Amino acid sequence: MAIKKGQNIRVLIPFGTKYRVVAKSTNCTVTLTGNTESAETKDDVDMASKPVITSKSWSVQVESLDVTDVSAMITAISNAMPFTLVWDEVALTDNQTPQAATFARMGTAFLNDVTFQWDDRTNSTKQLQFTGSGALTKLADAVSIDLVTVDGAYTKGQFVRLFLGSDNSAVPAKVVAAARSLSLHVSATLESATTKDTEGDWDVQSVTGVSFDISSGALVGSDDVITSSVQDQDFASLEDIYEAAAPVRFQIANVSGLNNRTKGIVICSGSVVISQLTLNAPNRQNATYSATLTGYGALKASA
Repeated sequence: MAIKKGQNIRVLIPFGTKYRVVAKSTNCTVTLTGNTESAETKDDVDMASKPVITSKSWSVQVESLDVTDVSAMITAISNAMPFTLVWDEVALTDNQTPQAATFARMGTAFLNDVTFQWDDRTNSTKQLQFTGSGALTKLADAVSIDLVTVDGAYTKGQFVRLFLGSDNSAVPAKVVAAARSLSLHVSATLESATTKDTEGDWDVQSVTGVSFDISSGALVGSDDVITSSVQDQDFASLEDIYEAAAPVRFQIANVSGLNNRTKGIVICSGSVVISQLTLNAPNRQNATYSATLTGYGALKASA
């Protein structure tokens, strides 16, 4: 049997009545876990351990260069939407056609962790984590697919920026100045919902809460000539917001125009508090700062 290559094993997610591969994916990881307990008793005459599996769980992680589905992912995690995932060997057109391999499996899972990363002068990325809820089943036949159109378009991080208000009322109109990095992290808290009525060994999960946070990194000052009329929030401004210890409104949006400051399509919005602000000023290097903004209330995806 020939060794399988990573590009020929892919995760597929529902799309209407069919399935789609996760577009522009660069890696996927499937983890099957057996939860064990020690079963040694005084009847055992030797010193060897005897673990027995008391329950089984599974998870799937996917990494991708496609960040165009932020709204869909936020909606899915916020609404505790279950996914029927498939992993399988793929071939043919753009490595998208499932082959119903002997290792192919299908199961229901919750998207419980997602991170979108938009960094300056780099291709933007996303990381998805799904936690299985219930049993896996073998695939007798390949699932029907909807082919994803493959193109060479990638989102550069400098074209997605964070806008912050000074309070929790007006729509945020000031962009974070001299920014170099930006990430959005959304997570769902899961608890086991398994009872004695649950058949089999597989863990069943239930979503009990959703939270989000934003990380932003920037220079303290900049040599850029600012010709845009869009105002900004700098390190001093963020210190003021932190010291006020009150939530402020934010938007993450696509940008264009002068100094990449003209707000376009809003990707998501809501309110945050600045939970951590770190100034880093090493000798003979540019001074930078990083901010961690913790979500306050619901995260709203764009329409």
